[in-house]
Amino acid sequence: MQAFYATEFVLPLPAGHRFPMAKYAMLRDAVKAHLPGVQLYQAHAASDGELALAHTPRYIRAVMDGQLSAAEIREIGFPWSPGMGERARRSVGATIQACRTALFEGEGVAANLAGGTHHAYADKGSGFCVFNDVAVATRLMQVEWQRRPGASSQAPLQVAVIDLDVHQGNGTASIFQGDTSVFTLSLHGAKNFPFRKEPSSCDIDLPDGCTDEPYLDALEQGLATLDARFEPQLVIYLAGADPHEGDRLGRLKLSADGMAQRDQRVFEWAWQRRIPVAMAMAGGYGHDIGTTVAVQLRTFEVAQAAWQRWQPAHNPS
Repeated sequence: MQAFYATEFVLPLPAGHRFPMAKYAMLRDAVKAHLPGVQLYQAHAASDGELALAHTPRYIRAVMDGQLSAAEIREIGFPWSPGMGERARRSVGATIQACRTALFEGEGVAANLAGGTHHAYADKGSGFCVFNDVAVATRLMQVEWQRRPGASSQAPLQVAVIDLDVHQGNGTASIFQGDTSVFTLSLHGAKNFPFRKEPSSCDIDLPDGCTDEPYLDALEQGLATLDARFEPQLVIYLAGADPHEGDRLGRLKLSADGMAQRDQRVFEWAWQRRIPVAMAMAGGYGHDIGTTVAVQLRTFEVAQAAWQRWQPAHNPS
């Protein structure tokens, strides 16, 4: 299984900043140590043209040239630096590469060790999200799908975004509002950020303190709705670690086993329909960041098992 990272590109954050930047390198090291079957590659940077498939030219220039307003910087939550734009480009690039690997290279499953920056809108960032990797990758895969030999110009690639970060994917929902080629499914805390939510194709609000069984029931409901209304050819899965009970921002109470069951259900659902999955890790803000990394590592274990099912040696039929 292939996974893409950008851990060499780190934002210089002030002491005491609440964003756990160190988790990305910790996850890369944990995957390397415990899952030797996962091939790790440094992500390429998304180009301006690729970013412009989902973002306005003014916003892209403002990020890259340091021309964001003070209000825009506050909404993103990171101080501006040249590294902010470069890291954001790489995070988008990692999801692009994961999508290409899963969809066009026949691997079935691939991953970004970061990504899931679903609060970024077309014209602004928000909630620690600069560029929206899911939106850019979706648009680019639709372009590349049309360019493949024998493609029908009247049949856009159908993409489902299964967003299981604890926070609603408001930026993604806004970008794809009214687009019938993309289905956005979001399970999230009803009272959590963002407080002004955008309508997804299917939103399922969860109460504070939600535990394994009601969460998994809600997921089944969401997948059934997706089944009834859409036939995806690619899934982008945001496997946020923040629904876990050890998360300081999540407000839900899923156990480690419940999180693993969540991942298994998503990958099983996709496998039964032979839909490739590109995974992004999205949020995770544990009181102990090692707990977040352990949850994410287990997600990678589930993803690797799902990838093995796609390989001819494991699936001769």
